[in-house]
Amino acid sequence: MSHRARGVNAFGGCPWAGLCGIPPARMVTPPRVMKFGGSSLGTPERLSQVLSLIAAEVPAGPLAVVVSAMGDTTDHLIEAADLASRGDDLGAERIVDLVADVATANGLMVLQSIERSTGVSGERPQITPVVRELLVPLRRLLTGVSLLRERTTQTLDLVMSFGERLSATVVSLLLTAQGIPASFVDARTWLVSDARFGNALVDWEDSRQRLHGLRAGWSTPVTVHTGFIGQTPDGRTTTLGRNGSDYTATLLARGLGASEVNIWTDVSGVMTADPGLVRDAYPIARMSYMEALELASFGARMFHPRTMIPLMESGVPMRIRNTMAPDAPGTRIDGGDRSPGERPTCVTSLENLALIDVRLRRLSAEMPLGERVLRALRSAGVSVWMTSQAAHGQAVAAVIPRTAVEGAREAVSRELAAEFDRGDLEPIGVRSPVTLLSLVAEDMHRMTDAPGRFFGALGAVGVAVGAIAQGASSRSISCAIDAADTALAVRTVHAAFNFAHQEVNLMVLGKGTVGSELLAQIAQQEAFLQRAHGVRLKVVGIAASQRTVFDPEGVELAGWRGYFTEDGKMESPSLDAVLDRLRRLPVPVLVDCTALDGMDEVYAGALGRGIHVVSANKKPLTVPWEARERLMAAARRHFRGYRYETTVGASLPVIETLQDLVRTGDRVLLIEGSFSGTLGYLCNEVMKGVPLSAAVETARARGFTEPNPQDDLSGLDVARKALILARELGVPLALEEIEVEPLAPAEIIAEPSVEGFFAKLREHDAAFTERVGRIRDQGRVLRYLVRIDPGGAGGRAQVRVGPTEVDATHPSTRLRGAESFVAFTTERYSESPLIVQGAGAGGAVTAAGVLADVLRVAQGLRGR
Repeated sequence: MSHRARGVNAFGGCPWAGLCGIPPARMVTPPRVMKFGGSSLGTPERLSQVLSLIAAEVPAGPLAVVVSAMGDTTDHLIEAADLASRGDDLGAERIVDLVADVATANGLMVLQSIERSTGVSGERPQITPVVRELLVPLRRLLTGVSLLRERTTQTLDLVMSFGERLSATVVSLLLTAQGIPASFVDARTWLVSDARFGNALVDWEDSRQRLHGLRAGWSTPVTVHTGFIGQTPDGRTTTLGRNGSDYTATLLARGLGASEVNIWTDVSGVMTADPGLVRDAYPIARMSYMEALELASFGARMFHPRTMIPLMESGVPMRIRNTMAPDAPGTRIDGGDRSPGERPTCVTSLENLALIDVRLRRLSAEMPLGERVLRALRSAGVSVWMTSQAAHGQAVAAVIPRTAVEGAREAVSRELAAEFDRGDLEPIGVRSPVTLLSLVAEDMHRMTDAPGRFFGALGAVGVAVGAIAQGASSRSISCAIDAADTALAVRTVHAAFNFAHQEVNLMVLGKGTVGSELLAQIAQQEAFLQRAHGVRLKVVGIAASQRTVFDPEGVELAGWRGYFTEDGKMESPSLDAVLDRLRRLPVPVLVDCTALDGMDEVYAGALGRGIHVVSANKKPLTVPWEARERLMAAARRHFRGYRYETTVGASLPVIETLQDLVRTGDRVLLIEGSFSGTLGYLCNEVMKGVPLSAAVETARARGFTEPNPQDDLSGLDVARKALILARELGVPLALEEIEVEPLAPAEIIAEPSVEGFFAKLREHDAAFTERVGRIRDQGRVLRYLVRIDPGGAGGRAQVRVGPTEVDATHPSTRLRGAESFVAFTTERYSESPLIVQGAGAGGAVTAAGVLADVLRVAQGLRGR
């Protein structure tokens, strides 16, 4: 069934000279094979693009073009067969009409475009009658199916063959209309297969001989072949299975001795992951035959399982290219050597599977459990995608199609009936649905940390692994995971292996002074951090008192305030719902920039979900000692970071310094310092003669104070910081046990409104100014200090917070503006205390400290 479309052989004689037994008059360029998938042919625009791509290649020598069915034609034909088998003649006829309409409409619209562009309107190919005539046998076939109410696999193969036959016919007619002589070739005339309908095996030797005999008759520079279909020796139509047209193309390339096979599809090459799941997936420039074969064995949608074999046998390279981006280089697949680390890795996910598990109740060296289970599955015709066996063979797990679970269970039960009767085996376990997740790379054997990174990345986001396997080829690692985790797992593993950067996903609580400054700093630094430090910060959520926005793709930081206007588009999920979504992202971090009570329970919930916590909120650290210890234990138990450096000294490394002293075995004798940049600033200002109320108003305007400045002057905030440090020494102190003296009288601080507070503070200015004057006259300086004595009287820790008059030589007198300082007197630093000093208040420095804590979490995960 081969016909030649009208046209003149532009090459003169047979363009396949030297390949078809005719002595060449000149050196002949080896033919090339181009294959176009259904998505490349499904619309007039794409079909026109295909013709342009073919036309561009014609001058370089003979072409063999392989085509799939147009668009969704194959699905439509299957539907028509199903309808017919149920006796729905009219429904089947409507589907055939739809198939005819699509092919006719695409062909006629492209034909009109050709005529407009060339200005030639001569004899037109009769697309409509050709399509109508081609589908007559299909209509008769479906009528027979309807009468018998039976749709066999053999019949379905014949029904589906009309999709490729229709597509190849239309393409050859359009090429000829464009002035490119082309011949339609039904691949059934040369591709010989066995009778395994739906997934036939090719008889290569017979196919090669038929192809050799046929090509002598190809007198046009382009031949258009049907993909996907073949024929048994006795003339019955077969199909080659999913992506069978690719297999047709590589078989044809081998038989013709082609220089290259180009597979044209809707992606720009073999991608590092499914672009539908991973937005950052990108095409691989080059890969080996064996790597592609490994991908095919794990269900990569781009490859037929047997596509690579003809190429490996012949050495013909293959290139995957994008029909709509023809200038993109695509992916070259060949047998050449690659330098170590040249290529990235691919992540594949095969879905709609189940995991069956068979276990012995006691160890038995005599019973070959794995062998018998696999034999049972094989005898039942169950495909096994992966197996995993315990070290001593006492358990075996197999990943199988989800639809085959019951058949597999029955087969295994029959095979092991005696062992089940004796109680030697646990009941067969089934986990469904599952996904087979695989990491494939040619250089896997050189990546000694690959298994650790693979499973560590999955564990970090809470993906449970049901079974694992690593092939002897060392090109892949696979595991079975719950189907619900597919997208998360693919994205996580892809990020772990294909990017130099570590993606960190942030949920920011609070949009006040510190929160808004943090968002501004992230926006400013994100490009630098990714480029210089390999950390990609992505703010996926922002929560305020009444509203929450969450977008796993990332919140646009340039306009985040718009989300919180009355007209802003908002969603307000509960915090639990947000945490559930956050935990599904790589390196999730909850960032608390609030001063809310009760956040210790929120932190515990986040840590339990595998979310890191970075906090500028002191209150969770000042809850009763037992609650604080439970929080710390949760972080350790779940192997998650809980960082809170900014709770004491804004961006100053106060807590980290103290922790290092304790971890290295030093004994802390005394901690003294000005822990509040705000109160330090106020003390500096009043020592200059500024009234206390005016100094507080300035500090509030500059963002140095809490929203209610009463909290600062009360000393309670400083007391919390003192408590945090004392507890870092292991002292089970309560906030009530700290001696606190406020900077202003208690009755002023107790004023509930900010306006009333300032009014009373102004009334107190004269008395406070007089006190400061006396201190100044004595040559001393007023400071608001903390003193922590871990030993204290009678061995009990003592902590005092309050205004203190110090000598001019005291370290705190060097403080300027809103600076803070802390002095650690230890056994190693007994003569000269270890002092940490710097800016200790303000939204910018606190936000910088929070950002630094976030980066410490990320760098800790990267081993830096």
